Amino acid sequence: MYPRKLLATIGLLALAGCAGGPSVTGEPVSGHGAIEGAAEVAEPQLHLVAIDAKGQSSMLDLLDGTETGLDAITPPETVTTDGRYVFAADDAGVSIIDSGVWTWDHVDHFHYYRSQPRALPRLDGDGVATISTGMLSTAGSTGVFFPTSGEAVLLDNKALSQGELTETLRLTVDPHAGLIAPLGEGALVSRTGEGEKAIQVDAVDDAGTTLASHACEAASGSITTRVGLVVGCADGAVIATLDGDTPVLEHVPYPADAAAPATTFQARKGRPTVAGIGDGSGVWLLDTRESSWQWLKTSTPVVTATAVDDAGEHVVAVGEDGTIQVYDAGSGDSIGATKPLLASTLADPAVSGSVGVMVDGQRAYVNASAEGVVYEIDYADAARVARTLELATQPVHLMETGR
Repeated sequence: MYPRKLLATIGLLALAGCAGGPSVTGEPVSGHGAIEGAAEVAEPQLHLVAIDAKGQSSMLDLLDGTETGLDAITPPETVTTDGRYVFAADDAGVSIIDSGVWTWDHVDHFHYYRSQPRALPRLDGDGVATISTGMLSTAGSTGVFFPTSGEAVLLDNKALSQGELTETLRLTVDPHAGLIAPLGEGALVSRTGEGEKAIQVDAVDDAGTTLASHACEAASGSITTRVGLVVGCADGAVIATLDGDTPVLEHVPYPADAAAPATTFQARKGRPTVAGIGDGSGVWLLDTRESSWQWLKTSTPVVTATAVDDAGEHVVAVGEDGTIQVYDAGSGDSIGATKPLLASTLADPAVSGSVGVMVDGQRAYVNASAEGVVYEIDYADAARVARTLELATQPVHLMETGR
């Protein structure tokens, strides 16, 4: 029932345009995303941010090829982005890089901004944090969960845009491999039972008061789509939305006899369909508008995948053999694959776990750190390698910003 209501809400937002109002995830859409000192420009300012094993970092402007050195950070274990900020987590905290480029999503159109990149204050914590981002980089919040201490923190994105680290919520729960993900002014927080594994997610308000709960064993892999917030569970996923200020938690179970559950999700920013890896033999696709799963069988086992969710329904994956593969989610057919471009990277345990696929409206970017390059893939042209990019920093970790 409520997916139709959500689609109607999206239609009203499109009609409202720059007039403002709440988004389906509760984040404001007025203000256009502008901040003091930033220039509004005519097109997305797409950049690649690379971080090496020692924490050295740099940016590459994909429009004109300009390279910019960035401040060194603590060597990260994992790296996450919301399309502007790069959150680099190690076992003692999170370093934050402001790439200075971002897109403000107004549903029916976009605003693009550019300012100077800079390092932001560091957030200390215990254990490699799980980062959960929202749709907008200058509004709403970002969730940071420290598994060893159980500290669950929401950071104010407006304050981040001004170079400040401001917490809007901090909770302490039992230590576990969990998450806190932004939902409106509050969040979705994982909770444990008698053991050390998550058994449910609680929707809390900005004071930490629980408003709704849903069972979700082994909660992991949060991602925010245009429809709502997704959290993976052992038996499916929970899609969290807001009806006014009231959280609505819907469970979307896997089909019977499903492959192993997805533990992370990736997608082109803001799109409703997300991709997750199950047992490696294929890719899970979750359509958040239809609240339905699709299993996409791949020609070889894969290590990571991203849903482009464009008119061609492209899905981009990296095979265990080092190939970059593109599929048509509508038909399930393979529409192209490269040679084994990442064979050396995937054979190196020190860097193989950091391989990722970044996608925008036209291209995909895959970091081959052992080879020392990033491959730009034209996914609409049968996985054609459009460019082989050499960055100033070895791309052990790679994020695309400006989206």
